[in-house]
Amino acid sequence: MTLFGTAGIRGPVRDDVTPELALAVGRAAGQDGETFVVGRDGRVTGPALAAAMEAGLESAGADVRRVGQVPTPTLAFASRGRRGAMITASHNPPQDNGIKLFDDGVEYDREAEKAVERRVDDGISPAPWGEWGDGEELDVTEAYCDAVATYARETGTGAERPLSGLSVAVDCGNGMASLATPQVLRRLGADVVALNANVDGHFPGRESKPTPETLTDLREFVQGDADLGIGHDGDADRIVIVGPDGDVIHEDTILAVLASHYTAASDAGDPVVVTTPNASARIDERVRAEGGRVERVRLGSLHEGIARERAAGDADTEIVFAAEPWKHIHTNFGGWIDGVASAAVVSGLVAEAGGTEPLREPVTERPYRKVSVECPDERKSDAMEYLSVSLPEQYPDADVDTDYGVRVELPDSSWVLVRPSGTEPYIRVYAESDEVDALVETAVEAVENAVGQ
Repeated sequence: MTLFGTAGIRGPVRDDVTPELALAVGRAAGQDGETFVVGRDGRVTGPALAAAMEAGLESAGADVRRVGQVPTPTLAFASRGRRGAMITASHNPPQDNGIKLFDDGVEYDREAEKAVERRVDDGISPAPWGEWGDGEELDVTEAYCDAVATYARETGTGAERPLSGLSVAVDCGNGMASLATPQVLRRLGADVVALNANVDGHFPGRESKPTPETLTDLREFVQGDADLGIGHDGDADRIVIVGPDGDVIHEDTILAVLASHYTAASDAGDPVVVTTPNASARIDERVRAEGGRVERVRLGSLHEGIARERAAGDADTEIVFAAEPWKHIHTNFGGWIDGVASAAVVSGLVAEAGGTEPLREPVTERPYRKVSVECPDERKSDAMEYLSVSLPEQYPDADVDTDYGVRVELPDSSWVLVRPSGTEPYIRVYAESDEVDALVETAVEAVENAVGQ
């Protein structure tokens, strides 16, 4: 596909994600004649693109429920029992925008995206005038916040105010978390200080992508002034956690903590956590310790991995959690990536444990590195085929998975993943090990040899 990437459609609004494209995608998606909820994040270009999307949907015969500015997880929540379209570029810069499509609370899978893309390519005429859909306003934010708070209580101790006594700083990044995360945490009893909590599509407070470098204000504030820090991206599906020392806690450690919690809480005979090939073996270790198993799926396809494992499982199988770094699906709450729910659940775990350190203590945190090796796009396929044989030969005692790149896991839970970039002329090398430099050196040499064949 050329239109949809790993997270919907995304790109610059002047060249790629134009009103014309939004109109065409809306008309293509609306061919099914469903009811769609349409929302947008706070970007300056959101209103025009949302209007074009709504026009496309209605002219195809679909009814539209306009929910206005909302976090992406709120839009997904509202799409249960119907379909949804979110105008957002997530953590991209302000000159970008994008489109995500949902069906019953779950992102469109590849086949559904391909069908929309084929219709866009073919060109779709409007429905006959008497069959056009209609539109109306819908307020969903309060219902969503209530649902997240209820879920957090039920997932934790069950107390009405489980976060009483916990101080939390939330950097909303001028994004859509401003409308949800501080409000949910306060309902749960937390003492909340919100930074950059006004919605502004120029992102004046910081870049929309939350990283250790962009969360400087949050990290400085947390030190001595809060038990926990939370950073969000522009549409609040992504979350970063900052400890009381002001350091960002590694994304795989947070993933391991949540995966361990959900696995331990499950009564299923076969609890399963779905994650991606670049996720750490520390997750496997914690899930195995609690009696579960981990299955992996390609980046950007957690929803497809959940569906696959449910279909392959039996009556004892339960998908208890699904995540890739910083993006979590709380499967007992909904089928979408939800940074607001993550904020509530993680805060609850911190409050119950008495801090972040007791949660981190069982997790083995080894040194981690990511390296990019130049590789022309036309060489990627042959190079990866060569690596599927040559890299495992370097580690005869390792477990090897070649479904999504080449992932080698060693007996001591060290691991290395080699996979081609989907957007740039590189092959990526990810590694985690007490001897990470040596592991990376061996893997990079193998990649360079494969590219040069």
